Amino acid sequence: MMFLRLLAGLAAMVPAVPASAQNATPLFSSDAPLAITLTGPMSALAANRDGDSRWAATLAVTGERIPVQLSPRGITRRLKEICQFPPLRMDLPTRPTAGLFAGQRTLKLVTYCRRRDGHAQHLLLEYAAYRIYNLLTPLSFRARLANITYADPSGRALITRPGFFIEDAFHLAQRTGLERPRTGDMVPRSSLSAAHAARMAMFEYLIANLDWSMRGGPEGEGCCHNARLLQRPGQPGFVPVPYDFDFSGLVDAPYAQPPAQIPIPNVRVRNYRGYCLHNAEALAAAGEIRTKRTEIMTLLASIPGLSPGSLRKARAFLDPFWAQIATDATVRARILSNCVR
Repeated sequence: MMFLRLLAGLAAMVPAVPASAQNATPLFSSDAPLAITLTGPMSALAANRDGDSRWAATLAVTGERIPVQLSPRGITRRLKEICQFPPLRMDLPTRPTAGLFAGQRTLKLVTYCRRRDGHAQHLLLEYAAYRIYNLLTPLSFRARLANITYADPSGRALITRPGFFIEDAFHLAQRTGLERPRTGDMVPRSSLSAAHAARMAMFEYLIANLDWSMRGGPEGEGCCHNARLLQRPGQPGFVPVPYDFDFSGLVDAPYAQPPAQIPIPNVRVRNYRGYCLHNAEALAAAGEIRTKRTEIMTLLASIPGLSPGSLRKARAFLDPFWAQIATDATVRARILSNCVR
């Protein structure tokens, strides 16, 4: 597998630590891929994903062995008919005080969905989406790519596939000097930071993702859907921070479908969902992304294990977006004219 062949040679190619990694915990202070082993009852975990049961396991990485508890999480990818193995929540009962996982208590781990090598390409493109948003703002979730070997309790390796950890919201807030505000189930548009809401909406348009809301979440779960709200202490304006991009057109997962209320044929079709209230800030966000085009395309080419075919497909998918934001006039005519009123 290409990811496995490339991993060994990446240590000498790690780029300078980006601004979004400053003051990050050790796990998210670098973009160098990890090699880890998770040992535990993997078959039982995959077979029992409906409840909240936690399964004792061991995480091994760079000479460290850390006891952890694993439990299935997510919605779509948690379903057996969608994925052969679910995304995981990883709890560290004893918070490490040293080493790579120092300070971690709870982590989201994006795992392989299906065993076929081709499915890893969707995961790598989702990881790339996190990295792209890191280029746009430090107010973004960091992600750490890993080559994960899953082993049964006897230590027998079952499968090795790429995956990635997602920074916890608490650590994101701590790193950026923000706090997590208390909100109701639905927040008014006027309570959002216009600049940050516009940037998020334009980014989601870039990757063609419609599976989000920066104002509300699923019934009974509060705000928000595939986003977290942060706030600068003593200042108005909630900062929405997106995550979970597997339903985007950039990733193009085989199970992804557009929301039923949006009449488009597939997730590869872009549909702008930014608010007209934020059009001035959205115009500025498009200009910001325009200046990052070279960095974004270079980043895509640097994702370990991304196949030449996947890279060509991703580049071709982004080409129409670059044309739409080529000038302020094209942004107004081709994107902002479709804003949400």
